[in-house]
Amino acid sequence: MGFDGAKESFPGRIKDVTIGATAEQGGTRGKRVVVGGSNGLPFHKWESEMPHVPAVAMDVVDTERMVPDVLHGTLGALAKEPVEWARKCQEWGADMLVLKLASANPEEENRPVEACEALVKEVLKSVQLPLLVYGCGSEEKDAKLMEAVSNAGRGERLFLGLAEEKAYKSITAAAMANGHGVVAFSNLDINLAKQINILLLDFGMKPENILMDPLMAPLGMGLEYSYSVIERLRTGALVGDPVLQVPIICDCSCAWTVPEVLEEAPQKGPQLQRGVHWESITAEAAMVAGADIVILRHPETVAKVKAATAELRGGA
Repeated sequence: MGFDGAKESFPGRIKDVTIGATAEQGGTRGKRVVVGGSNGLPFHKWESEMPHVPAVAMDVVDTERMVPDVLHGTLGALAKEPVEWARKCQEWGADMLVLKLASANPEEENRPVEACEALVKEVLKSVQLPLLVYGCGSEEKDAKLMEAVSNAGRGERLFLGLAEEKAYKSITAAAMANGHGVVAFSNLDINLAKQINILLLDFGMKPENILMDPLMAPLGMGLEYSYSVIERLRTGALVGDPVLQVPIICDCSCAWTVPEVLEEAPQKGPQLQRGVHWESITAEAAMVAGADIVILRHPETVAKVKAATAELRGGA
C-alpha cells in the first residue's frame, strides 16, 4: 500500500520575469532567462509547480579596488579588464551578468558617465548573456548614469539597480523609457521590501519588470536573518499578497567580504577554497529560502551551485 503524504497548496503565484531580449524581441542577446512562476515553496515539486530553475548570475566589477586579494589568483588580469572578465563569465557557465559600475562613485574614482556608458556598450557587444547593470550608490551620479545606460541598452531588456525607497524615481524613469526592468532593493526588512515595490508600482512600473533584492547576508554575518526575511517574503507572496509576487535576487558575492574568508589562516584550510565554500553555502541557503536568482563571483561556486540545484530538483 502506497503512502500519500500531505500536500500544501497556496493561492498565490510568483510572476514570470524575463531578463534579456533576443533578435526576435529586438535585442542582441543570445538567449532570454525567465525566472519566477512558482506557486509553492522552493523545490517542493511534489506539491507545486516550479517551471524555471533558479538562475545563476556572475558579477563583473569595473574597478580592481573592489576585488579582494584572495580572488586575484583566479581573476588575474581580468580584474583590470571588465570586458574580458565578462567574456570569461560566459565561458564559466553564468546564465546572466551583473555589471557593477562602482568606479563611477564620486567619492572614489569618479569615472565619467560617458566612460561607463561606453563600457556597457562594449560588454553588450562582447557577451550575449542577459545583462543587469548596477550603479555606484550615489543618488545624483546614478540618476545620470542610469539614463545613459538605459539608452545604451535600448532593446536589450536590461535590469537596472538598485532602486531604493529614497532614490527610485530617476532609475525607474530611466528603465521605463526603454523597456527595461529594475532591481528593487531593501535592507533586510519585510515592510521596506513591500514599500519599495508599492512605490515602483504606483510610479507605473509593471510587476513583470521588477526583481526584488532584500539583501543577502553571508554565512557568519547574518545569513540566518536574511534566510528568514526571504522565506517570509516568499510565503507572503504565496498566501496572496500581490505586491510581493515578484522574483527574488540575492547577491551572494558578499561572501568574499567575510573576515574568515579574507584572513590568511593556513590552519583553517586553503583560503580560496574557504571562499568558494562560503559563497556556495550562502547561495544554496538563499535558493532554499526562495531566491530565483543568485549572484556569484567564483567559477567553482557556479559549478557547485548548479549541481546543488539539479540535485534539489531531483536530478532534472
